[in-house]
Amino acid sequence: MIGAGRASAVAHYRFHIGGCGMPATPVDMWAGYGNYKTVIALDGLRATSRTSGWAHQTNIAKMAYSGVNVVQPVGGLASFYTDWDAKSGNKVKYRYRWTCRLTKIIEELDARGMAVGRSGKYAIMGISMGGGAALTYGAYHRKRISHAFSMSGYISLASPGMRTAIRLAMIDAGIEAGVGPFNSDAMWGPPWSIRWINNDPVMQLNRMRGMKVRIASATGIWGRYNTDPIGSVKGTPLEILALQQAGIFQAAAAAQSVPITTDYALLGTHQWGYWQDMVWRAKNSGWFRDR
Repeated sequence: MIGAGRASAVAHYRFHIGGCGMPATPVDMWAGYGNYKTVIALDGLRATSRTSGWAHQTNIAKMAYSGVNVVQPVGGLASFYTDWDAKSGNKVKYRYRWTCRLTKIIEELDARGMAVGRSGKYAIMGISMGGGAALTYGAYHRKRISHAFSMSGYISLASPGMRTAIRLAMIDAGIEAGVGPFNSDAMWGPPWSIRWINNDPVMQLNRMRGMKVRIASATGIWGRYNTDPIGSVKGTPLEILALQQAGIFQAAAAAQSVPITTDYALLGTHQWGYWQDMVWRAKNSGWFRDR
């Protein structure tokens, strides 16, 4: 238990989920008595095996004190939280099967009584790599997911250059992490494979009809959290690209008459402080509540 008073009804748990042909991975959860929703928060491309970026870089776990349980799976480096076609061929010696792993996490949450609220379903959200994954997982798992939220996500994979950009980003992330480059062909096949379409959030909009869907991005203009010049310079073009992707997704949703909500921040780059603020704006607007 942590805290006192109202806080005494909030607890932090860490449990491990195995199966799906992958090593067991940790899951951190902050849960409060009487809360009205549980959200699963997905990490970005450079997720580590130690802790979620959400736990290390933000305070969103505090939502458990005021209505929203927060679940943070650990791991998933360059995985796009999806089931891969094959092993990548680097030092990760198993095939990623994160769609399967997320389903097992939800089964564990169900067993722990975390399916709260009127719908008894979960919210899922993510940043960058995890943003598109949140929308896609939600679209295919409507029986357990009612809300899906992408922050600075790459959510129009058919846009010119996106598949090449993802290929290069996965190579870089693997090298930086010391496991060797990840091969995007091992994930969804070559760029012309149908699996790229099946995992493109824009292409799955019709599956999201009736869900609560939210997208958020900033402009790439520096603001209060740009205290690290090197990180800020790297984050600026990433956020500009994410903003373009959000615009494509929003236009496609409007064309298909799929209602969504948006959050476009005037200032912000591809950094955790801005994503933390996006989550709190969603929370304070009531977005996590069931209809």
